[in-house]
Amino acid sequence: MKKRVFCCLASLLCWSAVAVRAAKVDTVEVHSRKMGRAVRTIVISPEKTEGKGAAVVYLLHGYGGNETTWPGLKPELKDYADRENLIFVCPNGENSWYWDSPLNEDSQFETFVSRELVSYVDGHYRTLPSREKRAITGLSMGGHGALWLAIRHQDVFGAAGSTSGGLDIRPFPDNWDMKEQIGAKDAGVCDWDDYTAINQTGKLKDGALWIIFDCGYDDFFFEVNQAFHQKLLERGIMHDFIVRPGAHTGEYWSNSIDYQILFFLKFFRESH
Repeated sequence: MKKRVFCCLASLLCWSAVAVRAAKVDTVEVHSRKMGRAVRTIVISPEKTEGKGAAVVYLLHGYGGNETTWPGLKPELKDYADRENLIFVCPNGENSWYWDSPLNEDSQFETFVSRELVSYVDGHYRTLPSREKRAITGLSMGGHGALWLAIRHQDVFGAAGSTSGGLDIRPFPDNWDMKEQIGAKDAGVCDWDDYTAINQTGKLKDGALWIIFDCGYDDFFFEVNQAFHQKLLERGIMHDFIVRPGAHTGEYWSNSIDYQILFFLKFFRESH
């Protein structure tokens, strides 16, 4: 009887030790020199960073979202941070599509995310500051942004993903304030061919960037995801493309991000 009670107490103590461990969630104001203003960002980091530092996953929100989108969709990010020694960075990308807008000096989010934010995070947290320990993904507009940025900044990011991403913007010329950033499609202000992620694939070499993306069968971005997949196949670029039931919903993204985090963890383990 005493042995049984001791075992129960030991189990309870072990559970309590796990329960009190909690990742840190910081809301910070990151200054952008290029935009001349601060951008609110949420950083989720392990309670105690192990070893020499932690790998970092940047999570980009979709149109109409902000820095709270991913922490709200996936509260388990805190568990991942502690269990896997990861840092998650969730910036407010506004409705920028993560471009440096040629029309709006106040919307320079390619530079902000790929340079200024990365520099801030590496300077204020115990990261492993190399492309081999840095990944980026996002949902919807953020999925486009993640692949747009990773392909164009392969010196910064070693792995990239997208879930339900708008990977080709051209079929949607009147949607989601894209005209506010790069002008109307036929206005001649900007060539939309140059601002869509699918047309950045020519910058890729097989194996240089680990890529994972997914989309639900019932998503309005399903066809452009299939087209992105086909483009990569034509170019001989190794990648993971997952299709599963689902639409453009928070429930879908909360599920899909689990698989992408596993993919990134494998990348971090195998990259040196």
